Amino acid sequence: MFKHNLILTIRNFKRFKSSFFINLFGLSTGLACTMFIYLWVTDEMSMDKFHAQDDRLFQVMEHQQYADNIMTTNSTPGVLAKALKEEIPEIKYAATTTWISKFTLSHKDKNIKGDGYYVGEDFFQLFSYELIDGQAEQVLLDKQSMVISDDLAIRLFGTTNNAVGQSIKLDHNETFLVSGIYKKPPSNSSFIFDFVIPFDKFIDDNPWVTNWGNNGPKTYVILQDEASADAVSEKIAGFIKTKEEDSHVTLFLRKFSESYLYGRYENGVQAGGRIEYVRLFSIIAIFILLIACINFMNLSTARASRRAKEVGIKKAVGAPKSTIITQYMTESLLMSLISFFASLLVVFFFLPQFNEITDKQISNSFDLSVVLSFLGLTVVTGIVSGSYPALYLSGFTIVKVLKGEIRGSLAELWARKGLVVFQFTLSIILIVSVMVIYKQIEYVQSKSLGYDNDNMIYFSQEGKVEKNVDTFLEQLKSIPGIVSATSTGHILLYRNNNTSGLDWEGKDPDAKILFENVRTNYDLFKTLDIKFKEGRPFSREFSTDTTKIIFNEAAIKVMNLEDPIGKTITLWGENKMEIIGVVKDFHFQSLHNEVKPLFFQLTPENTWYVMARIQAGAEKKTLADLEDFYSEFNPGFTLEYEFMDKRYESLYKAEQRVSTLSRYFAGMAIIISCLGLFGLASFTAERRQKEIGIRKVLGSSVMNIVYLLSSDFTKLVGLSILIALPISYYFISDWLDQFAFRIGLEAWFFIGAGCLSLLIAWLTVGSQALRAAHVNPAECLRNE
Repeated sequence: MFKHNLILTIRNFKRFKSSFFINLFGLSTGLACTMFIYLWVTDEMSMDKFHAQDDRLFQVMEHQQYADNIMTTNSTPGVLAKALKEEIPEIKYAATTTWISKFTLSHKDKNIKGDGYYVGEDFFQLFSYELIDGQAEQVLLDKQSMVISDDLAIRLFGTTNNAVGQSIKLDHNETFLVSGIYKKPPSNSSFIFDFVIPFDKFIDDNPWVTNWGNNGPKTYVILQDEASADAVSEKIAGFIKTKEEDSHVTLFLRKFSESYLYGRYENGVQAGGRIEYVRLFSIIAIFILLIACINFMNLSTARASRRAKEVGIKKAVGAPKSTIITQYMTESLLMSLISFFASLLVVFFFLPQFNEITDKQISNSFDLSVVLSFLGLTVVTGIVSGSYPALYLSGFTIVKVLKGEIRGSLAELWARKGLVVFQFTLSIILIVSVMVIYKQIEYVQSKSLGYDNDNMIYFSQEGKVEKNVDTFLEQLKSIPGIVSATSTGHILLYRNNNTSGLDWEGKDPDAKILFENVRTNYDLFKTLDIKFKEGRPFSREFSTDTTKIIFNEAAIKVMNLEDPIGKTITLWGENKMEIIGVVKDFHFQSLHNEVKPLFFQLTPENTWYVMARIQAGAEKKTLADLEDFYSEFNPGFTLEYEFMDKRYESLYKAEQRVSTLSRYFAGMAIIISCLGLFGLASFTAERRQKEIGIRKVLGSSVMNIVYLLSSDFTKLVGLSILIALPISYYFISDWLDQFAFRIGLEAWFFIGAGCLSLLIAWLTVGSQALRAAHVNPAECLRNE
């Protein structure tokens, strides 16, 4: 029976070639898109899941209570990990880490840049970074030890053999001994680094981290086997308050492997993160596959009349309904299987481009689980796309079929039309989404930030630059093409240094208000072209400006100060500082956030970055001269800089990828939908050939024939537009709510999407209608 069904299926493929190729293209394209999304989603969902103790590995988080909201952060006191391990029995291991930074590592005459950070001694017992050489519990015990990746060992020493015990100078300053080597973290790790150094060494150089009122480092823990994360969260909630009475911090545990996908909190409540895009693209994958399946259903049922006698004869000779269903399901599954192999070829050849778009490293050497998943997807596709045609065709009655009385039922007609409407509804929703996402990304990247970041570069201070920053800046400004330069402790792209330790006359003593703290040198406002609402910038003409302070408008508003210039505030309970200026609000975070209160301090000796504006049109020569000057001024170090506008664009990297992927997948969905419409239009024109011939004989024009054949499809697309637009408005409004600064949902987004979908439908159907309208009536009527 199987062989019989297979032969019949192959014969039908040959007989209805146009339907076969339309279905092959539609299903293979739909499967390929779904496979790409599956690979992307699987990679996103696997981030940080490779750690052996994933189910017991947690990050300690903070809820910080302020006057207007709760801010959730992963920054914690530097002494928290050690205290938790000593005082909370349910915690087995705990480690503190700093932020990953770039350093210069030297061995003999070789100098290379590497990314590293300071970590607690339990680090390798928490995280499963495989040690090639060294013991996890010992490699970080010595303050002058360093554990490096195998990749860094090869770059520095040419081999991983005998690397342990070798000495490495960090930033041409202190010498560390290699105590262990680990395999570089896999691509599905959110931490990618070249080396680690004991956190105790960081404490020696930065005693501020021992203060319970400060935070900045991150804390990770492993729970005992029997410990409950919820119970431990409840137990440690007020832990910091036991160390510092006036603390407004509540601790809780978040599973480490959830940090990547669930990173966004609003007023102390988990509110999403990258998981939203995982869900979005999973839905898009289902949509695309459904659209492809609908094409198969529609074309199969539309051509039912051609196969009706086949069904009637089979039933007449005794074939049960189940046999007929099996035959058509076999046909559908074989179609899906052929499409599966075609889609695998598409994925294989286009995966490198997909990786480039998504910034992934997905391999095309799929393991068994991935192949089985794809096969399972193919079987489901075959069943979904073949179920309705199989049930429909097997339901024909013998007498009506053999008498030629079979007609498309009203139910069949409405089902087919309903599927077309459903197809185009999904496509129009995707069109609207793509248009709005594109315009929002364009808006956030072009909106004025309140300062000028064009042709601005910044780089970290290191070596001689760090010790002689004023001398460096003075000589830097003499380079032709350098318009202005300064140093700062903040790159004004995100929050990285904040405090609630400000007091002023009239302040509510119970109110906790968070201010961003920008430590700066002279000329920052000039270099960045930050505008003043009132007052003046820091000036070398005033020797006491280190005791002055400048706020932004948001700060003055939250402080409820009138005529602020000349008034005094107290910083951290002891520093009296006079307000000398108020700058206009500018964005120092992404446009997801409102502008927060901020102040500037003049602390030239406590800045970490150099910023310089380069003359437009002279970037290439100026940067070359700057690199030469830097090598001469700071021997042993190489200059690594970033353009501020490019770094700002990277704040929207996730949205940019969503925008790009959405365009590709929306395009595929539209093509697949139009392919189905093309097939239906072609079949409709073929079925109505005699009617067209008669109409032409009676004087109908080409345009009348075109209108006749396309009007029904136009109505279906019009109905799709009416259904899709309110649905798309709801979903895209919800997405835009993530941005504090967003575009308005203008009518042209929806009108444009509707008109575009109509135009695409007209072009698709019109091509077949024109072809049918130009057929010679004699050829249509010769069999009458």
